[in-house]
Amino acid sequence: MRIPSKGGFVRSSLLLLLSIAMASCAQNPGANTDAGTADSPGLFRRIFDSTKPVTVPEGTDLRVVLDQSISTAENRSGDSFKATLASPIIVDGKTVVPKDAPVTGHIVDARPSGRLKGVARLDLTLDSIEVGGKSYDIYTSEKSRVGKNHNKRNGVLIGGGAGLGALIGGIASGGTGALIGGAAGAGAGTAGAAYTGKKDIRVPAETTLTFHLARPVTIPTKI
Repeated sequence: MRIPSKGGFVRSSLLLLLSIAMASCAQNPGANTDAGTADSPGLFRRIFDSTKPVTVPEGTDLRVVLDQSISTAENRSGDSFKATLASPIIVDGKTVVPKDAPVTGHIVDARPSGRLKGVARLDLTLDSIEVGGKSYDIYTSEKSRVGKNHNKRNGVLIGGGAGLGALIGGIASGGTGALIGGAAGAGAGTAGAAYTGKKDIRVPAETTLTFHLARPVTIPTKI
């Protein structure tokens, strides 16, 4: 019986181990590939999708563009409205909220103008902002608009009507006629004021409004 040399024995052992390894790979060809494939995306995702919380401080300006018109004649307190961010929110040189991010708000107070008295008032506030498909609650100062007082105009209309009625009555019937005519003229002046005196507030769509954060808000931001 021939005994193999030491070198031949080593080569035979290596060939045997190689054959076993190849046979194992043939039985489970995708084991190593799948593991590598599974690990790589997770690693890349962690690298490229890393975020950290960034706090937008109180007092930050939020400039928004209304997506719809709002009016004290058509809307009521509690109605919601939609808007988009007119300019990005940047903290320490990093964009935390991009331009055109969707914003939602509501009408705090909507008071229509009366015909003879009562000044229109419109108060708005923002409630939430959407970043990366997720909504974040925000608290802002209210944006208020107050209509013009029409008491002076009504006084002119009513007083003018009374004066005209008195003049007509005086010509027709003397002093007594002046009193009657004055009363009739005052009524006509009041009707004119009621017809023309409403001064409601209307804020058209695409109007830019500026609000201020009343509380800080923390938003995860990609780093």
